[in-house]
Amino acid sequence: MNVGIVGFGYWGKNLVRNFFAFEGCTLQVVCEQNTALHSQLAAQYPSVSITSDFNDLLKHDSIDCIVIATPVSTHYELTKLALQAGKHVLVEKPMTAAFNQAKELTQLAEKEQKVLMVDHTFLYTGAVRYIKQLIKQGGLGKINYIDSTRINLGLFQQDVNVLWDLAAHDLSICAYLLEKRPRSVQAIGVSHTDNAIENIAYLILKYDNNLIAHFNCSWVSPVKIRQMLIGGDKKMIVYNDTEPTEKVKIYDTGYEAKTDEERANLLVDYRTGDIQVPKVPMTEALSLLVQDFADAVKKGKKPDSDAQLGLEVVQILDAAQESIKHNSKVVCLQ
Repeated sequence: MNVGIVGFGYWGKNLVRNFFAFEGCTLQVVCEQNTALHSQLAAQYPSVSITSDFNDLLKHDSIDCIVIATPVSTHYELTKLALQAGKHVLVEKPMTAAFNQAKELTQLAEKEQKVLMVDHTFLYTGAVRYIKQLIKQGGLGKINYIDSTRINLGLFQQDVNVLWDLAAHDLSICAYLLEKRPRSVQAIGVSHTDNAIENIAYLILKYDNNLIAHFNCSWVSPVKIRQMLIGGDKKMIVYNDTEPTEKVKIYDTGYEAKTDEERANLLVDYRTGDIQVPKVPMTEALSLLVQDFADAVKKGKKPDSDAQLGLEVVQILDAAQESIKHNSKVVCLQ
């Protein structure tokens, strides 16, 4: 499997490193418009060709796959060109900056019979995969809520707001864990800069059976927090990605609500049990994502972070943007 990568910026460097090290493929070309980075590329990866022209990858007959690590505003055009050129594509999250664009690319990939995968890396972390198995086995019972906080100081993006930048991670995790789509989306956000791009935002998703998810995202927090609470009617989880080792804690905690004989007062019995800290694999998530992409291309395996999951994330983000623009109105999803 011969690969070309577009972008050698912050995340592109990680993708280049992982694809170069992966035994199942050959990294042939890296496209980077910033020529100041070419010397660093050449020094670290002398066997890899370097270009500033994306068309060189499209015209390269031996390249099977193109990996896109560029700003969100460029994802649609670059991915479309790559698919039309007969290449499999792995694109950074989110897939595009608009739902109609993501839908078009998903349909195009199906038509061309090419793999279109989105780099939602958190789906490949040991912690998230452990939680997924626990939910599938019924260890938490019925999931009632998810409450996520992803805040830090910076990095302000120039082309998308804080939800597109940060909530995309947690939306992909929710889609992966729950395997269901929300019924409605509601969001509120504010901008404290002249470019009118929201740097603080809150997002609420409502699902069937009274399941609710809430997301708090910010670029202007004095502290970095990456925490998700998952509440089931049997057990609850605290997933803290900033913890070096104890990323997942399982609380044998819950409640039972009932009414008294006169049906007048709500009576709640609380249960507080043990806290379990499971050992989760610490393998680099990006290496597992690269393996999943390779399996999808070479073996026809459905990847965990496939185009449909990426499409769902963009649909929610698009609806959240509409909600913000219309005074936090509730947007129902089809």
